[in-house]
Amino acid sequence: MTAPATPSGPPVSNSLVTFGRMVKFSHTIFALPFALAAAALASRGVGLPLPRLAAIIVAMAGARTAAMGFNRIVDRHIDARNPRTTGREIPRGVVSLRAAWTMTGTATAVFVTAAAYLGPLCLALTPVALLLLFGYSVTKRFTALCHLILGLAIASGPAGAWIAVRGDFGLVPALLMTAVATWIGGFDILYALADRDFDRAAGLHSIPARLGVTGALLVSGLLHIVTVAALLALASFAGLGTIYLGGVAIVTALLVWEHAILRPSDLSRLNMAFFNLNGYVSVVFLAATVIDVLAG
Repeated sequence: MTAPATPSGPPVSNSLVTFGRMVKFSHTIFALPFALAAAALASRGVGLPLPRLAAIIVAMAGARTAAMGFNRIVDRHIDARNPRTTGREIPRGVVSLRAAWTMTGTATAVFVTAAAYLGPLCLALTPVALLLLFGYSVTKRFTALCHLILGLAIASGPAGAWIAVRGDFGLVPALLMTAVATWIGGFDILYALADRDFDRAAGLHSIPARLGVTGALLVSGLLHIVTVAALLALASFAGLGTIYLGGVAIVTALLVWEHAILRPSDLSRLNMAFFNLNGYVSVVFLAATVIDVLAG
């Protein structure tokens, strides 16, 4: 007589896909290339062993996963009320609150462990990084500057990568942080355009909710002007050449395109502006920086 089959949970691969979808793991492409570019710049004259490079990547992935997991947890009630986000995994019950906390705690531990491997200063700075990464999720409850706080949180990645390689900080990583913070802040404002009406009704704060579509587009554009200015200044202070400047020219063109396809009366291409073009920005910047460093 054959014994009845023992019920089992979903395959591990399915769970990983579900968690990856919940934290938008594919969006790591926005932040990771800038951290790798910072590591490439920092490595000149000191080198970058592969284990250290791998630890930087692991730290970035762990930090971002922890931040997104925490965001989904604290925003679960808001997401359940917002028509755009009701399909997210926690509101739908696809991922339990306990599982989300477990994933977030695990990712945090991975980040701290990788930081410890990268050196005492990186480890000492992990509370600051986590405060920014976790703190962002609550800022929209009291300030429209939440977009800039998100930008600063993600900009801590390139700063951390620089410190992991050189063990110090200076003008070059500060300029890269400025570029990343304003770039992220600018396109997060564009992303928030989709929720402006809901945010107002729910008492949440954002630039689009505060200033409307036209004001939000203007602020986003001004932030991206600062992004380009910081990238150009970086060329001078970091001793980068023609290849890098060519990459900045492409990045500038992509940002101009991003704003050109959005109008106060037509936001139909918002997803293209947010997802596609910003992904190209980070990849182009990484390629141009690394090639310029290797050619220098």
